[in-house]
Amino acid sequence: MKKVVTLATAALLLTGLISCKKSNKLVIGATPVPHVELLNLVKDDLAAEGVDIEIKEMTDYAVLNEALESGDLDANFDQHIPYMESTNEEKGFHLVNAGGIHIEPFAVYSKKFSKIEDIPDGATIAIPNDPTNEGRSLLLLQSAGLITLKDGVGLTAVPEDIASNPKNFKFSAIDAATLPKTLEDVDAATINGNYALDAGLSAKKDGLFVEGADSPYVNIIAVKSGNENDPRVKALVKALQSEKVKNYINEKYPNGEVVAAF
Repeated sequence: MKKVVTLATAALLLTGLISCKKSNKLVIGATPVPHVELLNLVKDDLAAEGVDIEIKEMTDYAVLNEALESGDLDANFDQHIPYMESTNEEKGFHLVNAGGIHIEPFAVYSKKFSKIEDIPDGATIAIPNDPTNEGRSLLLLQSAGLITLKDGVGLTAVPEDIASNPKNFKFSAIDAATLPKTLEDVDAATINGNYALDAGLSAKKDGLFVEGADSPYVNIIAVKSGNENDPRVKALVKALQSEKVKNYINEKYPNGEVVAAF
């Protein structure tokens, strides 16, 4: 009798191990708005295809990429390609783009001024402190006619690359996630679309100057190199690049705070 129980137990254990190996669970890290809401939108659709997604909500881009590189996450949904590439270069990570989903237009915001030209001489403008979003901010300010950058400066521009600053603006580089909270303390701030949305800000309604639709900063599903062809990842990207998601974005964000990129 004991032998039969032992064999039955072993069979159950083996079944459990096989089940674990066949698990279609996919752990995804994402920033809150709109990333988590888009993932929740397709969660049941993926479950119907046998892919069980577990969403880990975070706000720190750097932590999300560290968790992805270490294998704690299977994918993340929070960043654009220039940021991912700068992280790979800076930290020796091996992250790749599995598919572009949407653009969150960057904008200049202010609680003190209602027009971009009203920002006064000597004003302090807060910008993100990570390399790619810092460069993105400066390019946006150049497009707005507030500064001029040196010839040949691209997506990784830094304040030292400013060739002309006629209003003598001061720049305060801080963590991107905290930028909305600084609006009371600075004259203006350039804020990432997802953090602006999370703070109840609309690029079209509240932004003094908004990034154009030709932005190269498409938000992507990022994975570790070698996992981009994982069937679970492909199913996730397909679900996010669906008409269902495009229609949701158009209905939820009619003012262009989020724009589908597929």
